Amino acid sequence: MQLEIEDLTKKFQDTAAVSHVSYTMEKGVYGLLGVNGAGKTTLMRMLCTLLKPSNGRILLDGEDIFEMGAAYRKVLGYLPQDFGFYPDLTVKDYLMYIASIKGVHRAAARKRVKELLGQVGLSKAADKKMKKLSGGMKRRVGIAQAMLNHPAILILDEPTSGLDPNERIRFRNLISEFSQDRLVLLSTHIVSDIESIANEILLMKDGEFLHTGTPEEILEGMPERVWRLTVPVHEASKYDKNYKVANRKNVPGGIMLRILSKERPHPEAEEEIPTLEDVFLSYFGEKAGEEDAIL
Repeated sequence: MQLEIEDLTKKFQDTAAVSHVSYTMEKGVYGLLGVNGAGKTTLMRMLCTLLKPSNGRILLDGEDIFEMGAAYRKVLGYLPQDFGFYPDLTVKDYLMYIASIKGVHRAAARKRVKELLGQVGLSKAADKKMKKLSGGMKRRVGIAQAMLNHPAILILDEPTSGLDPNERIRFRNLISEFSQDRLVLLSTHIVSDIESIANEILLMKDGEFLHTGTPEEILEGMPERVWRLTVPVHEASKYDKNYKVANRKNVPGGIMLRILSKERPHPEAEEEIPTLEDVFLSYFGEKAGEEDAIL
């Protein structure tokens, strides 16, 4: 199975939310990483045929997904950032309703719903009304509905939003298991969501892919180096102004800084092994996402 993105562009009036993006995905987990407003959601909505591109094509095994229509959607599972639900339906009834829309036979749907509720840790909440669920529980229901039809392609937009640490671990394990013979694309601005499970990472900014590759390749391609330096408290602000500071920690004798810089920021600075969080800061900057986002 091969999902190809060819010179894909989506414009809204005079603004390009996605600009000339090309990439090919096969089985495995792909992490789409970028700040809010980078174009991730617009790209995913095109991959789900919810938006038509202004230019370019998306092909599944050589066939245009918009021409495939229902045949493509049959192999697709999608979790949007905000998914709709009927508040007075129970969790089980909601999932059965979605299964019917997806064309899953009722007997098979009952078995699949029970299985998925166990996988996402909601078996005991099966008869609870959707409106009574916490934000994290609703998110887990959303993950379950995306997986109802055993999709060959699973697209998840900010899937761990609202999940607590234990729920995040459950989600990562579930996706890792699920992706053994499927294609999973998940977008996030939370680096830890993809650090341990993504086979490849796509860094997206201003509608374009800045860098793509395995986590190891992304780390090797980082334009800056990482340094650890302890400075007196009164000197810390100087480094905040002149460098990207990934972390500050109060320690005896001052503040320990984790600094991103091409050159050694101080003779006593010691080089550190970079992480994907460092990569995120290096490409997007600590104030990334604070400007007005488009989409």
